[in-house]
Amino acid sequence: MLYNKELVSKYLNSLKKEITLRYGNEILDTLYIGGGSPSSLDIEEIEKLFKIIKNIKLTKNYEFTYEMNLSDINEEKLIYLKDHRVNRLSIGVESVNSKFFKFLNRFSYKDLVIKKINLVKKYFSNYNIDLMYAFPNQTLEEVISDLSFIVSLNPSHISIYSLIIEEHTKIFIDHVKNIDEDLESEMYYSIIRYLKEKGYNHYEISNFSKKGFESKHNQVYWNNQNFYGFGLGASGYINDIRYTNTKTIKNYINGNYVDTLERISKRENMENELIFGLRKIKGVNKKNFFDKFNVNIYDMFDIINLIKNKLLVDDGENIFIPEDKLYVSNSILVNFIGGSKNEGRKEN
Repeated sequence: MLYNKELVSKYLNSLKKEITLRYGNEILDTLYIGGGSPSSLDIEEIEKLFKIIKNIKLTKNYEFTYEMNLSDINEEKLIYLKDHRVNRLSIGVESVNSKFFKFLNRFSYKDLVIKKINLVKKYFSNYNIDLMYAFPNQTLEEVISDLSFIVSLNPSHISIYSLIIEEHTKIFIDHVKNIDEDLESEMYYSIIRYLKEKGYNHYEISNFSKKGFESKHNQVYWNNQNFYGFGLGASGYINDIRYTNTKTIKNYINGNYVDTLERISKRENMENELIFGLRKIKGVNKKNFFDKFNVNIYDMFDIINLIKNKLLVDDGENIFIPEDKLYVSNSILVNFIGGSKNEGRKEN
C-alpha cells in the first residue's frame, strides 16, 4: 500500500478510539509495537502514536519493544523512542546476501547494516535481529555466513525464520519451490549449534538470547497468558475470548475493529497450554499445568505414547520436545488438537 498521510492520521485516530474502548487500565508487563512497519511513520506520526499509548500502564520491570526496518533507523527516531519508555528494538535484517534480496524485497548490505546497528547501540543495549534462511538454492555455507555476520553485531536476541513459499503466490507460480527438507533441517540444527557455541541460550524453537534477554513479550504467548491486541489485523486473548481484528483499513477506520471472535473452552485452553508451551525448550511444567487447570496433564492427554516414541521427554518436572525432534515439532504438536482423553481420542 502506498503511503498516504491522511489515511495514516485516520488510522491513528481509530486506534485511539479502540484503545480507549477496550483497554481495561491494567498494569502490563510488556508492550510491543510491530506486526507491520511502525518505524515507517514520520516523527510527527510517531509522536501522535505515543500520545495515544501514554496512558497504558507498565510495571516497573516492563519490556517495551518497537519494530524497526533498517531503512527507517535514524538518530531522531532512536532518541524519541529512548525518551518515551521504549527499551528494546526488533530489527529485520533477514539476510545480507544479495542473492536473496528479491525474496525479501529489501536491501540489507553489510555496510548499511553495520552503520545502522552502530547507531542503535548508542541508545539501546537490548535489540533483536531477525535471520531468515532456507531460501531456494541457498547453501549451508551461505546460512552460516549470514549468521556469523549477525552474531558479529552482538545483538542481545536473535530470531530465526525459514522461508516458506506458499501456493498461489507469484514466486510459487514462477516455479520457485521450497528447498529440500533434509537440507532445511541441517540448516536449522547448524544454526542451533553455532549460536550455542557463541553463548546464546536456545529458549524457544526459533529464538535465542543472551542470558537475561529472553523476550518477555513472546513468552506471554508461549505461556498461554492474556494479552491485548490493538490495531489493524491484531490478535488478542482476554478472559477466554480469542479475537482477531479486521485486516481491512476501511472497516477499521469506521470502527468495525473485530473480524473474528471465539470463546475458548477449558479443554481448548489446555490444548493451547501444550501447543504453545511445548515451543519452549524447557516445555510445560506439570505442576503449573495442574495449578492452572486442576487436572493432571497425563489424565487429560495421551502423552505416554509420545514419550515411548521419543517425541516427548518427561524429566520429572517438565514435559518437552527433545532437541533432535524440534524440527518436526509441528507434527508432534498436532497430537494435542482435539486430543482430550475424555473425548475418546484414539491412541496411535
